[in-house]
Amino acid sequence: MRRVIVDCAVYRDGHREDCPADFSGALGQARAAGDAFLWIGLHEPTEEEFARVAGEFRLHPLAVEDALKAHQRPKLEVYDDSLFLVLKPVRYTERDSTVTTGELMVFVGDSFVVTVRHGEANPLRTVRDQLEHAPEVLRQGPTAVMYAVSDAVVDHYLEVAEALHTDLETLEAEVFSPERGPGGRTARRIYAFKRQVLEFRRATGPLAEPMARLAGAGVPFVHAGSQPFFRDVGDHLTRTNEQVDGLDRLMSDVLAAHLAQTGVRQNDDMRKISAWAAMVAVPTMIAGVYGMNFAHMPELGQVWGYPVAVGLMAGIVLGLYRFFKRRGWL
Repeated sequence: MRRVIVDCAVYRDGHREDCPADFSGALGQARAAGDAFLWIGLHEPTEEEFARVAGEFRLHPLAVEDALKAHQRPKLEVYDDSLFLVLKPVRYTERDSTVTTGELMVFVGDSFVVTVRHGEANPLRTVRDQLEHAPEVLRQGPTAVMYAVSDAVVDHYLEVAEALHTDLETLEAEVFSPERGPGGRTARRIYAFKRQVLEFRRATGPLAEPMARLAGAGVPFVHAGSQPFFRDVGDHLTRTNEQVDGLDRLMSDVLAAHLAQTGVRQNDDMRKISAWAAMVAVPTMIAGVYGMNFAHMPELGQVWGYPVAVGLMAGIVLGLYRFFKRRGWL
């Protein structure tokens, strides 16, 4: 069991104390003290490993099932004995410009917090360190942890949005560059970028409703003094969602511009091909006529017949070339 417990501590009057092995005893003491709570952090527990924690804290079976299976959308569920918040922290890999999402479940109840993490994206270590240096925040109880975790996740959203915007500017420059590479490679990059934006949107978009509920009144286990903090998180999330919407619109514009440029380039290529085909067709036609080998054909017996035919071919081709050049087809 200890291998899945990333950290465990009792916080009394905003200060950390060692976590005893007996969770139920520590929880009872925290509730009796009135100014303490227990925070347990787990990483990808199995059903058997999580069963003890779920039993000690009387977590709802549906929430336990969601925490174990993961692959949940951001949401807030209210149960009799706890709140259940699902967050999707994101990680941006600059090397290949990809966004990967993890999952972070937060259970908050009477004098306890249980966090369950899936994936590599992990803001919890930083959050715990920051909170332990801010006892005035920890004194608000388990709600402070839920706020701090949400704030860390959403603030990182803003950083990822900025990184994606930088990548989009690079992609725009490539699309509109006169010396860009093959169109197929650019199109693949655009669609790959759209997939990253979509993955990011799945993490940020659904979280707006839970943050609005936490910022309002009437949600159990939420300290009244923490509502302004959740409103601040909601404001940051709104900025993030606006940036994601802007990225999506810009990507659609970039894709439309790329397709338009591809169409224009194809038309240019077709005009060039048609022009060269016309210039080749004229001498081919003349040579074909005089290659039919009929006995009685004009100029066959003339000494000047061959140079006149060749000159006629060259003159017509030169005239067509100059005509197509003036029209911009070549």
